[in-house]
Amino acid sequence: MASPITAAACTPRAVETARVVWHRRIADATWRIRLECPRLACQSAAGHFAMVRIAGRVDPLLGRPLAVYDTFRGPDDADPSGPPEERRHADFIYAVHGRFTTALATLRPGDEVTVWGPLGNGWREVPAVDRLLLVAGGIGQTSLLTLGRDRAAAGARVTFCWGAGRAGAFGELDDFRRAGLDVHLATLDGSAGLRGNVVDLLDRLVPEGGEAPGHVACCGPDGMMAAVARWTAARGVGCHVSLEAPMACGIGICFTCVARVRDADGGWDWRRTCVEGPIFPATGLVWE
Repeated sequence: MASPITAAACTPRAVETARVVWHRRIADATWRIRLECPRLACQSAAGHFAMVRIAGRVDPLLGRPLAVYDTFRGPDDADPSGPPEERRHADFIYAVHGRFTTALATLRPGDEVTVWGPLGNGWREVPAVDRLLLVAGGIGQTSLLTLGRDRAAAGARVTFCWGAGRAGAFGELDDFRRAGLDVHLATLDGSAGLRGNVVDLLDRLVPEGGEAPGHVACCGPDGMMAAVARWTAARGVGCHVSLEAPMACGIGICFTCVARVRDADGGWDWRRTCVEGPIFPATGLVWE
């Protein structure tokens, strides 16, 4: 029987040993893992991430940043319910493409990882608008589910656009539909949704002169986010992006995750994605 969650267990930004509850493949080279980690789960909000390290291993030695996809009270819950302070499980979705994620994919229920978080500034600066557009590329959907569900529950019209190379890259689409989002897809090979990239999809959904969204939130590869930033700027629409920068520490010490951010005098300076981001106004970033 699970122990009750106390106020002390909800201490922000705690290091915690987390147990794997279940772990499954959900798309091409893409996995979803549920961890029992009450300190992290009860504090996480939309857009937060955690540094995750496989317990007892020295290769890879350092943790890696993973967006908190969703949080739950029970180990088998399909839909989040109850107040945040009662949640003790966090889900992460990741694509296998390097040493860490290759090793992570071998974990089974009962194995342990170390998590540090929640970290980052989250989507807190995204304004409340009547029509919110979420744009994901690759694995960028992981940062957007909770934001979309929260805004849809508050009465906003939320559209979710997701671009990938092929249909097999999409996983857990029903999570977004159950959250009340209007889901649209684009694939480069035409195997699902519109044939083309996600900006082609935006052009289809919001033609020139059509009703523009009140704001855009975007996460994915830098090139895709830069294209979305140009698309929103051309239409006078506000946009925030969540950067997917490599990180070593997650707490601003190592300066490996810096991004170029414009300053008031027209120049730019380095900002640490882990502590001053990962979410920034799109117009404030130097994309070149």
